[in-house]
Amino acid sequence: MTELLAPAGNWDCARAAVANGADAIYFGLPKFNARMRADNFTEEDLPKLMEFLHRYGVKGFVAFNTLVFPSELEGAVEQIEVMARAGVDAVIVQDLGAAKLVQEIAPEMELHASTQMTITSPEGMAFVDGFLDLDRAVLAREMSVEEIARVRKNGSVPLEVFVHGALCVAYSGQCLTSESLGQRSANRGECAQACRMPYELVVDGETVPMGEVRYLLSPQDLAAVDVIPDLVKAGVTSYKIEGRLKSPEYVAAVTRVYRKALDEVEITEKDRYTLEMMFSRGLSSGWLEGTNHPRLTHGKWGKKRGAWAGEVVAKGEGWVELETSGVSLNPGDGFVFDAGEDRNDEQGGMVWKVEGRKLFFDRRSGINWNRVHAGQGLWKTSDPGLEKEVKKSWKGGRLEEKGDSLMVQVSGKAGEPLVVECRGKKVASEVMLEEAEKRPLTKEVLAGQLGRLGGTGFQLGLVQNSLEGEVMIPLGELNRVRRRLVEELKEEPVVKDGRATLARLMPERVAVDESLPELRVLCRSLEQVEGCAQAGAKFIYCDFEDLKEYREAVKMAREGGMKVFLATPRIQKPTEVGFFKLVEKAEPDGVLVRNLGGVSFFKERGVKTIADFSLNVANPVSAALLMKHGNFENLTVSYDLNEGQVVELLESAPPEWFELTVHQHMPMFHMEHCVFCTFLSEGTSIKNCGKPCDRHSVQLRDRVGQLHILKADVGCRNTLFNGRAQTGAGSVDEFISLGLRKFRVELLEEDAKQAARLVGWYQNFLNGKGEAQDLVRKLGAIERLGVTKGTLEQKRGEVHF
Repeated sequence: MTELLAPAGNWDCARAAVANGADAIYFGLPKFNARMRADNFTEEDLPKLMEFLHRYGVKGFVAFNTLVFPSELEGAVEQIEVMARAGVDAVIVQDLGAAKLVQEIAPEMELHASTQMTITSPEGMAFVDGFLDLDRAVLAREMSVEEIARVRKNGSVPLEVFVHGALCVAYSGQCLTSESLGQRSANRGECAQACRMPYELVVDGETVPMGEVRYLLSPQDLAAVDVIPDLVKAGVTSYKIEGRLKSPEYVAAVTRVYRKALDEVEITEKDRYTLEMMFSRGLSSGWLEGTNHPRLTHGKWGKKRGAWAGEVVAKGEGWVELETSGVSLNPGDGFVFDAGEDRNDEQGGMVWKVEGRKLFFDRRSGINWNRVHAGQGLWKTSDPGLEKEVKKSWKGGRLEEKGDSLMVQVSGKAGEPLVVECRGKKVASEVMLEEAEKRPLTKEVLAGQLGRLGGTGFQLGLVQNSLEGEVMIPLGELNRVRRRLVEELKEEPVVKDGRATLARLMPERVAVDESLPELRVLCRSLEQVEGCAQAGAKFIYCDFEDLKEYREAVKMAREGGMKVFLATPRIQKPTEVGFFKLVEKAEPDGVLVRNLGGVSFFKERGVKTIADFSLNVANPVSAALLMKHGNFENLTVSYDLNEGQVVELLESAPPEWFELTVHQHMPMFHMEHCVFCTFLSEGTSIKNCGKPCDRHSVQLRDRVGQLHILKADVGCRNTLFNGRAQTGAGSVDEFISLGLRKFRVELLEEDAKQAARLVGWYQNFLNGKGEAQDLVRKLGAIERLGVTKGTLEQKRGEVHF
């Protein structure tokens, strides 16, 4: 069986989802959710909401999917307790420490790994599941059906994937753009949607004329309605619709269409039109059908377009005649003219009258008819008639009460009891399973017996048959197990003492280290390695696009008397374990691990590792888990923490665990989307793009004229680095006083001479030779480097473009 999961930003959205066939909804509370701009539900709403959902056979999941800072852990504990007592079915979690708290405090609530956790491979899944015992994982939206099938084949955790709605251009959990530009973090539910803004393409120092192509980082929306059969075959359990910021009409209409798709009912042209009209920046299957960069991001707009209505063939004062696309044209519909201009200057309005192919607009529309010409396009942006029809589905209609829906797992083998598990409850048969001669316990038999729930207030949802071999048990015994399970499910949920649990999971603080501070430098070229050697650096990281250069980098580092750790890519897909092997074969002193899949790979081989910022260590509980289960030498502090929060982390965990990046160009977007392929080639992927990334230096200019630097990695993933460097030099003395000793400087495009100078300045500063302001002044003098406090700034302001 499959599950259709719909978004709900408020009560109307929840009712719309239930009325149109959702099996479950997900929603946020005022804290710790990645859609802070949604209406969201309050803690007081929870009991009533869960009672409403369960009455109609729908489950409720809370999006608890942000990083949790040290001072917020007690608040997180309180929210977990509230959710558990209200009967929430599952919690969707990003932060590893928060996930562990959910598991320990509320064992009956399901634990779902959020897409913000950036799980992209079987290896990453296995590592997290090893200490969190996940009930489900929401895979990254950049996964293809083939990759999803590989993850499912190599693991037992049920999978959830997004099938409709807005696509982030960056990997969820790996976008630091809002944080870098305005101290608002996507990892904290405050995304400023910088990807939807226009950018200019600058290649080798020259601005490229792009015409109407301005939105270089704005993907089309996801619509996987035609891919549903393939996802079912791949073993996906839950099909998720994005849209907690969307209207109830959107929730109702999209849920209805995907209900049809999952029920194998034919999808009509009206259904497709409905998906476009509810909200669309253009629809595509995203990454699900494989890599096709131009299909994902055409660059022509970043806002809602709706359905293509046709092309203007004639016009007069107040009217246009269309060569139509077949879309219905009705009085009251909204339209916008597409003249290929700046989208903020586009004209549009509401249709007053329709005569054949002629549309007449009200005189008060404000349209400048001198700007309207034959050949321009017309998009239909709103359809009041459709919205009115959709609204009827939950306004005034009577919902069918079904009872609380249960997901049941059955396991066991011959000679052992049959075990039925549901919501943290586990019931075992008193009679042992036997090998079946004629009628084994199939999924259908199990569903038939366990589904006899009339009068209990429950209904059977999903049944997962994990029985080993063909086995049998008397049906009477199976019925007894069902009755015992119902009795236990009706008991009050188990909620353990949250404060005691938190205290137990917190690491012990140790005495402050009195050793001298250590500088570590991240290099992105062999030339920079040479510069570090010239400056007398003792410890370097290498993060190269071409991993084949790692052997030479290790050799140069050894000759220069430097310890060298090699960085893995930020992302590892199911077929990319070979990248880890290339890193290992270069025989470094250790590895800078940047993704969950790399943790267990190098741990199993006894290679020393350091966790990079991309593992999102933001609180002491997460830090303790990674130190214990990842065997790390130390952890890089998450780039989401500001100065005060870094202090809190150092005061709540052993400071020798941590390393802090004090100088860098912030890696803002980390994307599967390749700008080089999309806009500098005629190809669709690495197979036919000709690798323009090897031949050109590319920057993107934002709306205020700031140039940002684009780089590709070994997996053809792009990172857009902030064009302005930032430094935390002014905070270093305080961090040192708290015991922090490991500080990192990240190079980007410096040559050997610039690298040596920069490293020398930081080495002198850490050795007590000079004041922070002197260093800041010197950094400002280096060409192409500007300085801002960035994420180490206390105040979190608005994003400026």
